[in-house]
Amino acid sequence: MRSLIRRRHTPDAAPRDPAPSRLGYRYQRLMLTPGFRASVRIGVPIILILTIAGSWYSKPVNRAQLATTVEEAKQSFQQRPQFMVQTMHVTGAEFAIVAQVAPLLPSEFPISSFDLDLEAIRAQIEALDPIQSASVRVGQTGALEIALTPRAPVALWRDAGVLRLIDADGVQSGVVATRADRLDLPLIAGDGAEEHIDEALALFAAAGPLLDRVRGLVRMGERRWDMVLDRDQRILLPSDTAVAALDRVIALNDAQDMLNRDVAVVDMRNVGRPTLRMNEEAAAALRRVNVQIDIDDGAGN
Repeated sequence: MRSLIRRRHTPDAAPRDPAPSRLGYRYQRLMLTPGFRASVRIGVPIILILTIAGSWYSKPVNRAQLATTVEEAKQSFQQRPQFMVQTMHVTGAEFAIVAQVAPLLPSEFPISSFDLDLEAIRAQIEALDPIQSASVRVGQTGALEIALTPRAPVALWRDAGVLRLIDADGVQSGVVATRADRLDLPLIAGDGAEEHIDEALALFAAAGPLLDRVRGLVRMGERRWDMVLDRDQRILLPSDTAVAALDRVIALNDAQDMLNRDVAVVDMRNVGRPTLRMNEEAAAALRRVNVQIDIDDGAGN
């Protein structure tokens, strides 16, 4: 059955193109790109949020309120009981050393462990002369535990009238008032003596049978040592092979009882030619003997 409605024929009308426009085509292509879709889905909300947050944060009142809220939350977390240090224990040193360490430690408890700079405390303690090393930590019982390792003095160094305790590294670990306070330690003196403590200890160890008579070592010209004995006797040692030269003096003394005679100085600076110097009384007596010999010889002639 033919349609009763006759369509009007318009030969000049262009047929409708189903394809999208150029702009629409490009938009569709962009929307088909995964990166672009992700930027639209994620980036745009983030930019919107940042814009709103920036606008809110730009006001001083809001910034102050945020800072207060953050600080309160921080303090609330740090002040929890499990983070509080209740007591302090210091071990490994005598009372005099602990007294020097005490001003560097916190004095009010309880205190939050977050308020303690353990590394800074350790560095300050180790900067003290008597301390070789220190361990600082917060124990499981909520106590600040400080373990000290004091320097072990091996000698006394007379420095411009001050008696300083020095360890095996030549580092000062304290002072004493008089020599009688530490008679157990050997005595050294002179500029630069502490820098050659190893050689000094080797000489004391090599003194052997003379050790009871040794009063100390004196660094001469920052080059060599003089060993000072009782009876105002001195052994002048060379700058090199000092221990070997001392061994030779001990051998000569064992063979000839040299140091029990009227000898003031044993000069070993020239190892190949040891020299003895008599004390003043012996030298004066020798001069009188020589004068008397000269007189007798003159009278005989």
